[in-house]
Amino acid sequence: MEPGIRKYLIRIVNTLSLGLLWLALNSTAGIMYDLAFVHEKITLGNILFYIWFLCSLTAYLWYVIRLWSKPINFEE
Repeated sequence: MEPGIRKYLIRIVNTLSLGLLWLALNSTAGIMYDLAFVHEKITLGNILFYIWFLCSLTAYLWYVIRLWSKPINFEE
């Protein structure tokens, strides 16, 4: 396989795998451990979950934007 195509496919796999991992972790913590839902009042667990959610989403988007902003030389 040509190096440029290989780099492109690795970027796609990295983006999808990290995105699915992020989704699985946050879904597990939010739904299974009931941290995403507010019952009666807001608890410390809810606050920490949403802070983690926003920080990890920001980090994931920063990584993906940085990864895809680098040009790929398909002429190699």
